[in-house]
Amino acid sequence: MLIPTVARCQVLPLEPWHNAGQGVTGAFEGWFKNSDGTSTMLLGYFNRNLKQELDIPIGPSNRIEPGGPDQGQPTHFLPGRGWGVFTITVPRDFGAGKLTWTLAANGETAEIPISLNPLWEVNPFSEVGIGNTPPVVRFAPGGPSAQGPGTLSQSLSATVSEPVSLTVWVSDDAKVAAGAMPPKTPPVTVSWSKYRGPGIVTFTPEKPPVERIDSVTPGPIFSGKTAVTALFSLPGEYELLVVANDWSGEGGRGFQCCWTTAKVKVSVRPK
Repeated sequence: MLIPTVARCQVLPLEPWHNAGQGVTGAFEGWFKNSDGTSTMLLGYFNRNLKQELDIPIGPSNRIEPGGPDQGQPTHFLPGRGWGVFTITVPRDFGAGKLTWTLAANGETAEIPISLNPLWEVNPFSEVGIGNTPPVVRFAPGGPSAQGPGTLSQSLSATVSEPVSLTVWVSDDAKVAAGAMPPKTPPVTVSWSKYRGPGIVTFTPEKPPVERIDSVTPGPIFSGKTAVTALFSLPGEYELLVVANDWSGEGGRGFQCCWTTAKVKVSVRPK
C-alpha cells in the first residue's frame, strides 16, 4: 500500500513513469504486534523511474524523524517498487506517536506518515485463508534463520574488484490459493540488491536460479539453495539485501505476505 505524498511534492506517484529524472516515495506497508508488546512497522519505497537507480545518503534528503535521521532505511533505490525492505520497531508505549520519512531526489521531495493506525495492521507471517507462510532463509545449513521481515544478517569482508561468493539456503511450504494449480516455477525465487554503500555492486548472475536440494529431515515441501558473486567498485562499508519470494510474488499480491528479507554487511578493502 502506498501512502500519498504531501502537497508540496511536485509530481504525484500515479504520473506515468519516465526513464529518469523522477523522484522516489516511501511506502508504509503496515505494522504488526510483537509478543513482547512492541510493534514493528514495515516499509518499502516506490522509485518512479524505469531505469534510474538512485543513491540518497542518510541526512536531510533521506531522514526518518523523530529519532533519526538514520532508522535503518535504504540509501540505494532500484527502479520501481521495493516491497517491505526494512522495519522499524517501536516501544509498547508508542501509542498515537508518528514518524515521518522524507525523501528528496531529482528536485522532488516526498514525505509519508508512519503510525500504528489500526487500519494499517497487517500479518506478514501468514496469508489469511490458506495459511501460506513466507520462505525460510539461512546463510548456512542448519544456521540461524529468517522468515518474513526479519533481522537476520551476516558480516563478510571483501576486496575491490575481487568477487565474493554469497550463498543462501531456502525452504518453503509451497502453498497456493485454494483451487489454484501450482506454477511450474520453483516455489522460491531469490533476488539480491545493494541496500547501502559508496560504489556499484555487480551481482552475477543477476537472477540466480534456486537449486532444489534434498532435505535431511522431514519438514518443508521445498528446500533449495542459490549462489551469486558480488563485485564492488569502491572500498567502504556496504549492506546487501536478499529477498526471497514464494509463489505469491513480489508484494504478495498486495496482501503484505509472504516474503522474507535478510541483509549482508560487507567491509570492502582497497585493492
